[in-house]
Amino acid sequence: MLSPVEVRELADRLGVRPTKTLGQNFVHDAGTISKIVRASGIVPGQRVLEIGPGLGSLTLGLLEAGTSVVVVEIDPTLSRELAATVSARLPDAELDVVTGDAMRVGPEDLPGEPPTALVANLPYNTAVPILLNVLASFPSVETAMVMVQAEVADRIAALPGSKVYGVPSAKIAWHAEARRGLAISRNVFWPVPNVDSALVELVRREPPTTTASREQVFAAIDAAFAQRRKTLRQSLAGLAGSASAAETALRASGIDPSARGETLGIEQFARLAEQLQELVA
Repeated sequence: MLSPVEVRELADRLGVRPTKTLGQNFVHDAGTISKIVRASGIVPGQRVLEIGPGLGSLTLGLLEAGTSVVVVEIDPTLSRELAATVSARLPDAELDVVTGDAMRVGPEDLPGEPPTALVANLPYNTAVPILLNVLASFPSVETAMVMVQAEVADRIAALPGSKVYGVPSAKIAWHAEARRGLAISRNVFWPVPNVDSALVELVRREPPTTTASREQVFAAIDAAFAQRRKTLRQSLAGLAGSASAAETALRASGIDPSARGETLGIEQFARLAEQLQELVA
């Protein structure tokens, strides 16, 4: 794996200056890499997707575990260098490098077999959109172990009724069960961010049985959380056409119109979306 000195030297040689725009914070602690790889549960021969490999610390850890890795890196300089970094250390490793935007990448963009696991240190500012895209676009991905900002980890893994339960929690729950994992110190990154990180484990599950589409359910989620202090009767008025129509849909779904979005689980959102669609059908 790359040592702290090697991370700095490699970045200097490439003229790479980590940017907040791309959410770049490079892991330089071998112990942290080992923890992530172990926690992911990946096995030799498995096809793994990594998003935002940066200088390659986690990539090397995944390859040393005997997996076949396909990475998606938006920075063309880092993308070009990664293959050389891996070749110099693990010449027999199976690595494919794709230069692209992980918020838009699909199966047609990746070579080789479809990945069955996602393991990544996700950029802070785009972690949730990336996760949602991977879960929606890659049905082959059954598990994920991702490192994100600690606050984001709490939101992703939050259950209904929690103060931090919101849009990310509900939308991720459509695809997978989420569990917050190990806390990660900010000091294992270069540059050192202003916040700590945490691991989140995702295990895919079947979405709720419903006649509503994912897009329709997500529209209901967005509306429910657009103004958190409002009741569902009020917050869904725009989507339903009126507050009274929203109340009708809510009551037909078995939901109290005076409740708020943070009290609903994904199954309830699915029932609500069905009723809202019947109103406009």
